[in-house]
Amino acid sequence: MNDRIRIVALGGLDERGKSCYTIDINGDIFVIGSGLRFPDRTTPGIDYIIPNFSYLIENKERVKAYFLPHGHDDEIGGLAYLYKDAPAPVFGSKVTLAMMRNFLKHVGVSETQFEFHEVTPSCTFKVAGREISFFQTSHNIALSSGIAINTSYGNIVFTSDYVVENNATKNYLGDMASLSAIAEKNPTLALLTPSIYAERPGYTAPKYKLKPIIERNVENAVGRVFIALYSLNFYNIDEVISLAIQTKKKIIPYDDDTTETIRAMQECGQLLIPRENYGSVDDINRYRDQDIIVLMLGYHPKIYHKIALLAAGQTEAGRPIHLKETDLFINAVPADDNEELEATDALDELYRSGCNVFNITKKEFRKMHASEEDLKMMISLFRPKYYVPVKGFFKDLLNNAKVAVNTGTGLNHSNIFLLENGMSLLFDETGGHILQENIPHGDIMIDGIGVGDVSRAVIEDREKLSQGVVIISVSVSKETRKVVAGPDVQARGIVFARDGEVLLRDVTKIFMACLEEGLNNNDTLDTIKEGCHERCSRAIRRMTGKEPLLIPVIVEI
Repeated sequence: MNDRIRIVALGGLDERGKSCYTIDINGDIFVIGSGLRFPDRTTPGIDYIIPNFSYLIENKERVKAYFLPHGHDDEIGGLAYLYKDAPAPVFGSKVTLAMMRNFLKHVGVSETQFEFHEVTPSCTFKVAGREISFFQTSHNIALSSGIAINTSYGNIVFTSDYVVENNATKNYLGDMASLSAIAEKNPTLALLTPSIYAERPGYTAPKYKLKPIIERNVENAVGRVFIALYSLNFYNIDEVISLAIQTKKKIIPYDDDTTETIRAMQECGQLLIPRENYGSVDDINRYRDQDIIVLMLGYHPKIYHKIALLAAGQTEAGRPIHLKETDLFINAVPADDNEELEATDALDELYRSGCNVFNITKKEFRKMHASEEDLKMMISLFRPKYYVPVKGFFKDLLNNAKVAVNTGTGLNHSNIFLLENGMSLLFDETGGHILQENIPHGDIMIDGIGVGDVSRAVIEDREKLSQGVVIISVSVSKETRKVVAGPDVQARGIVFARDGEVLLRDVTKIFMACLEEGLNNNDTLDTIKEGCHERCSRAIRRMTGKEPLLIPVIVEI
């Protein structure tokens, strides 16, 4: 019997992060990735953003497995919030599951409810009677994998993030033999590849390697060396460890987050630092400055906050670290497109601190994502019948599609699908086509322990708070419908004191006029508040160019 296959992305399309792809085969749902996205300045006060998982929760009886390609938060973070509502076996490598457990601990979720299955990065097994193949890829986190799911029409192959690399250590080296075996054993029905670097010509290798860029600077440093890296960029952390051994320096974790990341990886045999090359931050003043590498790890965009605080001398209470003029700070965290403001602010603070700054840009230091030639190699190897660009903004997906067309493997506008989150791609005996349906999708915001209880209205209020707040209050007699106390007007964070009197006087006049009109018309208090809010907000915007949070308070006594 021929399979009926439906592919739906709940996240990861036209965005960076929040990767989640569902493969529905004859009613059995296999989920590849279940990630999160980090907030930016448009989502103040938010910790994480995860996909809308209502589709999986409504169909939880059909969810057969979660496949985690690697241990980055954009692939695993969302599962911490989904699993209790749609449990199923979770498959991943030793490192991937270690990072999953570490994240669960970080967000206060018990791992006892999870059914974890550790697999080697290259292996084949069955779930719900269907053959699943993992194949190891080269990425900046150890033991990462791509995934192939067998169907009656051929394999559905999801490469996840990768680069073509033949000169890496074992834990970061792609298994070309496994890839070739999978491609030869069965035809490839659909190939899903990441798009982030699709517009970049050539191969990504070796531009993701940090050691050649910073080696001379570290060797010639006269004082302490600070190196900022993303927490899950294990390949580059390994390079720093190698460089510390080579230069006989001690690696000192900057904070508890850095220490915890190293500890978690050492428990599964990664990021091993010799005892003589490891030091505690509490003992930093016992070592000579020229013998120290301070390693600062952090997540997007929190790493920039750490850098800015250190540069401004506002480190945590009791922490004995302050930048000196003889220090060298290596900034190896080039910003993503939606984080450039935070990154620029942090870099500016670094230069103000007076230390020596070595800023590494995106042009000279890439992340381990597939560039044009990396994509062409994978397409040529699998020669898919259909091609689906994933993981990236729409411009990235479009560039990936253009790369596929230029491979000469028969891919064109009729068998390349540019999807959006929630769209359904169907494969059956008639071929591949998009269904006219839209699966529920979107953003769910995590604010502290709250999941999905932060609406867009709350975010808008937070944005307005950044422009100030105005509170106008009066007391109204319930019997006479007359003002008996007030108005009292308070403004914070909107105008200088010398300008405030004029503004508040004018706003008060508008408020009182609107209030009197509503009382005379016997309008409800809610209607009066709404009218006062609209007129006063318009006046403030006209006079100051700002839109502060305006709170009219009318108390009936």
